[in-house]
Amino acid sequence: MVAGIEAGGTKFVVGVAKATVLPTARTVIPTTRPAETLAAVTDWLREQGPIRAVGIASFGPVELDPASPRWGHITETPKPGWNDCDLAGIVGEALGVPVGFDTDVNGAALAEFVYGAGKGMRSLVYVTVGTGIGGGLVVDGRILSGAGHPEMGHFYPRRSAKDWNFIGACPYHGDCLEGLISGPAIQRRWGARLSDLPDDHQAHGIVADYLAQLCHTIFALTATETIVLGGGVMATTGLLDRVRSRANAIGGCYFPGRARQTIVAPQLGSAAGLVGAIELGRRAVK
Repeated sequence: MVAGIEAGGTKFVVGVAKATVLPTARTVIPTTRPAETLAAVTDWLREQGPIRAVGIASFGPVELDPASPRWGHITETPKPGWNDCDLAGIVGEALGVPVGFDTDVNGAALAEFVYGAGKGMRSLVYVTVGTGIGGGLVVDGRILSGAGHPEMGHFYPRRSAKDWNFIGACPYHGDCLEGLISGPAIQRRWGARLSDLPDDHQAHGIVADYLAQLCHTIFALTATETIVLGGGVMATTGLLDRVRSRANAIGGCYFPGRARQTIVAPQLGSAAGLVGAIELGRRAVK
């Protein structure tokens, strides 16, 4: 049996699985202080029976360099109490098993690549659009990382002619993509969630345009086959279709292989993060 931990700033979703894709048991533990939260996580996992390994898909930033003494740490996070937390080390020592570790969005990307929208393909990018905006790239079953993990939500899109007044909500970059159309940014400038605004509100077109620019940029830089758009903002009715239409217009039928490039919703839905964490655990065994 392999365990997975989807570690979020609000809650930890924890599960176990044997040969199945979806977890056979799961629980949700509120994110409080590290000692309290991780004790509850490891206590629950011990109750499930013998575990061969655990995978962790965590909020960040995190350290992914296996040569670094801080591998497996949450680094400079604004989440109170979690700065420089040795998440992988604490969990691995408590359970006495190998640990696989990556970002939450990379975990979801891996899950969709292996079991969901990217099954049978060579490459996939998963983007979550919610409290923040992040993306992960998987090629031939390997998660992309380098000096750090990708931060796809922090590039600067071309501003819409209808959208010059908002300075942006990102504390680091102002009007980067996350600063313009994350859930909190939408709430700050329009006073409501995107899904609660009328269908003819200008916000729908603006958000779709910026996300289409992101998809266009991902296709141009990576030539990936599939972009999966998930997260709470993407639950807005009609948004995915708007993004597809606008991305096609921006692309101008230029990219080689464009007939194989798709923008889709997650096939695993909200389970992608936990399924990806369990997959990280399976890979830690190997």
